[in-house]
Amino acid sequence: MVADALDGKIDLILTKSISRFARNTVDTLTTVRKLKERNVEVYFEKENIYTLDAKGEVMITIMSSLAQEESRSISENITWGKRRSMEEGKFSLAYKHFLGYKKGEDGILEIVEDEAKIVRKIYQLFLEGQTVRMIADHLTKQGIPTPMGKEKWSVSTIMSILQNEKYKGDALLQKTYVADFLTKRVKKNCGEIPQYYIKDSHPAIIDPATFDLVQKEIERRRPERHKLHRSSPFTAKVICGDCGGYYGRKVWHSNSKHRKYIWRCNQKYEEKTACSTPNLDEAALKAAFVEAFNRMLGDKEQYIARFEEMLPLLADTSKLERQLAEAQNKHSHLMNNLRLYMEENTRQIQDQEEYNRRFSELDTECKKAEEEIGAIQKEILEQSGRKEQIRRCLDELRECGDILDEFDDDLWSSMVEFVTVYADEKLEFLFRDGTRIPIQMPKNKKKK
Repeated sequence: MVADALDGKIDLILTKSISRFARNTVDTLTTVRKLKERNVEVYFEKENIYTLDAKGEVMITIMSSLAQEESRSISENITWGKRRSMEEGKFSLAYKHFLGYKKGEDGILEIVEDEAKIVRKIYQLFLEGQTVRMIADHLTKQGIPTPMGKEKWSVSTIMSILQNEKYKGDALLQKTYVADFLTKRVKKNCGEIPQYYIKDSHPAIIDPATFDLVQKEIERRRPERHKLHRSSPFTAKVICGDCGGYYGRKVWHSNSKHRKYIWRCNQKYEEKTACSTPNLDEAALKAAFVEAFNRMLGDKEQYIARFEEMLPLLADTSKLERQLAEAQNKHSHLMNNLRLYMEENTRQIQDQEEYNRRFSELDTECKKAEEEIGAIQKEILEQSGRKEQIRRCLDELRECGDILDEFDDDLWSSMVEFVTVYADEKLEFLFRDGTRIPIQMPKNKKKK
């Protein structure tokens, strides 16, 4: 409409009020002045102001400033109301593109089972060793639409599903916030405003133990995320015993009938002193896993009995939960003291040097308390993840026969944490339940 007015198609614009015309004083005055230059008048009904009037601009400046302040006040009141609701555990979500859920009759999230199966499949594939790229490609090839209804799945969509705590029945509120009430610019909340975590707020699609195990696996893969391309089940799972780096896949005789895959430390020739660990023939690596797994199967009943005894101990996190509650109470108390100290400084004149010193002390104590909370939460997460790993290993052991005849991709991905290669050509397999099994490479399959 303003563009038409500037083109001479309109000579009078009727507006309900200044607040409806523009977001702030500057925008209002700039637009009004442009229109005045083309002899276009604007009439603000509520304020009874004509812009071509001699006093119009002064009145607009005053009234626009008041309207801007009113908008700010309304925005703050709405924000305050929403945060109070969050503190009480009340919240609303964008249900339209939320895979696996819809809005129930009572306003609480309700599971859509057909979509929930897709979510569970994503978690299962990730724990089986697939990367988010492989999962995205798999779903795209299957013709499964994305939450937005598109044909092609992206890595970011898969990762957001894997990291969304709502799938385990909890809700973290205020992940983002509106940074400017005028522009409505949304920013990621990195501690600028409080967040609220509500447990068991709605039905879960993924059980908490599986969700926590996925977060642990994401963290495990993260350090080398920019360097590794997971084209093999062995990627990021074979570690050099000399430098601690990952082994990478190499191709020998790529253009001949003798083409073969070998694994070598990625740092082997990057340092002044080369790692002394050997190259591994991929076939020999597979054979070594079969041998290690069969050793476990040899004592199958003993392993199962031992791990069944461990599960109840790992499931009991009550001591850690008590420590967490104490740490959270301590943090809340310190934060309250800090707030009161800041309020006192605004009411009374104080020695600012002493105030800053004391403020710094209180702030440091608060940060230490936050770190303590984070450490306990991490320990709870690791214990829960360990329990889930052992449970999965038990399931695999129970389903296996008496002996493994050949390499199994799924078994490798689900059972093995990593394998370490030593200079004396010994491999040590670390299974997800914590079992370590050493294997000496067969002489006829060694490769220097």
